[in-house]
Amino acid sequence: MQCPRCQAENREGRRFCGECGLSFASTCPSCGFLNEGSEKFCGGCGRSLTSATPSTESKFNSPQAYTPRHLAEKILTSKSALEGERKQVTVLFCDLVGSTSLAERLGPEVMHSLLDAFFRLALDEVHRYEGTINQFLGDGFMALFGAPIAHENHARAAVLAALGVQRALAAHQAELVSDPALEVATRIGINSGAVVVGRIGDDLRMDYTAIGDTTNLAARLQQFAEPGTILLSEPASRLVRGHVRQEPLGLISLKGKNEPIPAYRVLGVGPRRSPLEMLGEGPLSPFVGRERELSILHGLLDNAARGEGQIVAIIAEPGVGKSRLLLEF
Repeated sequence: MQCPRCQAENREGRRFCGECGLSFASTCPSCGFLNEGSEKFCGGCGRSLTSATPSTESKFNSPQAYTPRHLAEKILTSKSALEGERKQVTVLFCDLVGSTSLAERLGPEVMHSLLDAFFRLALDEVHRYEGTINQFLGDGFMALFGAPIAHENHARAAVLAALGVQRALAAHQAELVSDPALEVATRIGINSGAVVVGRIGDDLRMDYTAIGDTTNLAARLQQFAEPGTILLSEPASRLVRGHVRQEPLGLISLKGKNEPIPAYRVLGVGPRRSPLEMLGEGPLSPFVGRERELSILHGLLDNAARGEGQIVAIIAEPGVGKSRLLLEF
């Protein structure tokens, strides 16, 4: 039995992953009751957990059901070029704090409504920054930024989405739980690294192969995070410096890691608004290979100086040097 969070192999019958501690309990999409991963029928309502019918299938079971049309079209249009490609991405793991105790206090029907509202609010924020949900994990989810839709600022998008999830939950607390003594909060872990994009189905289901610790470290950071906080790995922190206010936590020890690793807590949005600001902060490599484009821009600038107004659109794949070209211009 493979853990959906860290991909570790576990023997049949385990209730929790032996590598990362993830519960293998599954939430019934009809009543919200928590069931063991091997059970075939829900202990709360008797519904089959292995063969959902169209009328009872959760809206979150199929990526086609929850992915906005404009994102789905982007993915399906470019899927042949994406499959088998190695990509730099940012992985976000998010879960609901204390979901088991919440379910006990609220009851299965109310808990089901709470989870439904939580996922709806979270998906809105993930999709706002063109991230995609790779897996639902009972009371949480794993999201990817930078694949299958490429973004050069995928780490910043992930952090902005995480902050958006926190704001959305805070704004809808009264709707999520009527008891003011109960608080709905999340733990979020974010890491940046490489993955290989596998097959993308016509229903938008995607397979990814993580390289190294890309997904595992994000999951471990999420487990370590305090309720209501967002933790970053060193690679993710480096990519968002200036764009995000953060504080170093020093070296932290995570389960499964031989050595402590540096981690950072997100405090909020930083002052930097443009990639051009980052490019001008330190020494740059020699600017080569864009002489023609730079010449065209200077020619158009001369036309503008003579009173002939100009509009220029610079279009290219993420990461090929649009911001650097503008800086040189």
